Amino acid sequence: MMKILVEKDIRQCVGVNQTAFNAVADAFSRLADGKATVPSIVRVDVPEFNGEVDIKTAYLHGLDSFAIKIAAGFLDNYKLGIPTGSGMMVLVSAKTGNPEAVLLDNGYLTDVRTGIAGAIAAEYLAQKDIHTAGVIGAGAQARYQMRGLKLVRDFKKLLIYGIIPEQVDDYIREMSAELGVEVIKAESAEEVVRNSEVVVTTTPSKDPYLKAEWLHPGLHITCMGSDSEFKQELYANVFSKADRIVCDRKSQVFKLGELHHALEEGILTDSSNVTELGEITSHKKTGRQNDQEITICDLTGVGIQDTAIALLAYEQAEIKGMGLDLDA
Repeated sequence: MMKILVEKDIRQCVGVNQTAFNAVADAFSRLADGKATVPSIVRVDVPEFNGEVDIKTAYLHGLDSFAIKIAAGFLDNYKLGIPTGSGMMVLVSAKTGNPEAVLLDNGYLTDVRTGIAGAIAAEYLAQKDIHTAGVIGAGAQARYQMRGLKLVRDFKKLLIYGIIPEQVDDYIREMSAELGVEVIKAESAEEVVRNSEVVVTTTPSKDPYLKAEWLHPGLHITCMGSDSEFKQELYANVFSKADRIVCDRKSQVFKLGELHHALEEGILTDSSNVTELGEITSHKKTGRQNDQEITICDLTGVGIQDTAIALLAYEQAEIKGMGLDLDA
């Protein structure tokens, strides 16, 4: 028997909430405890159409199933009036290897688990009381990251900077209503960074724009746009001003993330003090220590997140009686 779940059903099963937070945080802890098998990412670049397709997976030891995810990001899709991201996940039995479910989520689960990872980073690394948050970019993750942040911090004002005016206008209209906060259009990325206590960068930029001189005591930055060797949002020397550097998975960020640029430029070395998020969620290491620290978290997306969120969606669908069951 195989279950087929479509996006509209999946959206009723999983969202940016505490249940998803707990599931993804547990997956990070399992990774830190050595209870996860995570193979390398498979990526297919499609430069002619400004796109890429990634395959991520992970087995969390002791669980009955794991997910294999196929996710696409084609950045010019907005010109066609369609989402830039899409995808699907397949649940596979850890006991037999047989496929158990196909989750046709169109990238929704990736959006949720990525927003939740940002929430986990903020929970442990941002100041407890913040007034102003900032986001750079106006796409899907600019929305999900702020939903995640709102889950763990009750900020009152949100500064946004993006390079596509109509997207920024749409963002302000939608998110001010959804989050119940004042959303303000910033004139530059610098304005966002200098005037926010938490900043999330969500762009696919291939040229760095966030400068070290903009940083200030108490700032937390989550950078999640750089998920390939060719992308970079932060100048490498930004990391030299950080008191605490965290990432989702060291072996991954030193190949794909912002940190790999810092490594290449000699700002960091293989022995630099970089903490994995799972080491914090599992209480092996600590997060922010005081309100003056500058903290940075580099997120590239790990397969453990995909397995955690896919299993949650599947379990909730079973409880709710959703989906189409097909005989083998």
